[in-house]
Amino acid sequence: MDHFSSKYLEQAVEAFASLPGIGKRTALRLALHLLDRDLPDVERFAETFVELKRNIFYCACCNNLSDKEICSICGNPARDHSTICLVESIRDVMAVENTHSYNGVYHVLGGIISPIEGIGPDQLSIDLLMERLQSGKIKELIFALPATVEGDTTGFYLFRQIEPLGIPISIIARGIAVGDNLEYTDEISLSRSILQRRPYSGTNS
Repeated sequence: MDHFSSKYLEQAVEAFASLPGIGKRTALRLALHLLDRDLPDVERFAETFVELKRNIFYCACCNNLSDKEICSICGNPARDHSTICLVESIRDVMAVENTHSYNGVYHVLGGIISPIEGIGPDQLSIDLLMERLQSGKIKELIFALPATVEGDTTGFYLFRQIEPLGIPISIIARGIAVGDNLEYTDEISLSRSILQRRPYSGTNS
């Protein structure tokens, strides 16, 4: 067990270690680094995250993170609002945007169906998606979900819900390795996958 000479240092280490991917050694290094900073710098650092938590919105249209009720992508008249790219998370929106090869809008599910992790359809923003699709304004829905069993399960579930609406559904080309998430895919491969998307039939792999 680590021995701390200060309970405040120990609390700071525990706070950093609670973040994903941060071990106790890294947490200690970060806490000591902040301790070496001037107090105003540390206060600004802390306040940044307080403001993030207090002021962030989920876009009322696409469920993306935003500073306003409607995100900058949904609010941009220059985007193609008839094409929706369906993604798992905000990280995937950022990954696709970085390719500069897509000019439509997005819908962020907020996760994927995973019985092992206890995530079902009711916990995702599927109802909001269906409202958008039933508007009659959508000409294409692109599945850009992870190339995993969970991603395929989610895609098939949604396909069954959306198919009666008659909206063309496509899936990004599998230039992405099976098991990969969009956020870790290089921009060139992801860009090609979007541009080379193909119709989705419910049995694509």
